Amino acid sequence: MAENGCSGLLVVRCQLGEREAFTELVHVWHVPLLRYVRGMVGSQHVADDLVQETWVAVVRGLPRLRQPERFAPWLFTIARRTVVNHLRHAYAAQEVAAVEADVVAEDNDSLSGVLDGMEIEAGLSGLPPVEREVLILFHLQDLPLNACAEVLGVPPGTIKSRLHRARRMLRNIMAERGHEA
Repeated sequence: MAENGCSGLLVVRCQLGEREAFTELVHVWHVPLLRYVRGMVGSQHVADDLVQETWVAVVRGLPRLRQPERFAPWLFTIARRTVVNHLRHAYAAQEVAAVEADVVAEDNDSLSGVLDGMEIEAGLSGLPPVEREVLILFHLQDLPLNACAEVLGVPPGTIKSRLHRARRMLRNIMAERGHEA
């Protein structure tokens, strides 16, 4: 990503206490971060909350970031942890109220029918989190393979195999929905 060099300099300026630099850093990374989180949770409202939580963690951890040029993988790692914590709590809540969860799932099914114009996002939502996440990071966030591996904590070869599997699964989902592969 072209922003990496620029972000490294912004991180250094933030670490030196320049408040304007943090505003610029947020300006550069807020939309890609929001796109990633929204892709993972599927809800704009929840994504807004989780992105805000991520930025708070960034503010707290930024002084300790030793490799400013590695800001993007670091940022998405924090976002990933925030999303995982949210999903963990959401799944736990579903187990407690299984009947209510069935009702919500039926509502989501009818909602996805309304969102026909957003086929790709709907297709992504049909993927398991592991495959959805790697597609979002690699294709929608344009993170290089090694940065994806760093964010997800797996070797680059695993990213390649997950990408292959995720593309195939997304192609099948889109085909089932009547779109040509």
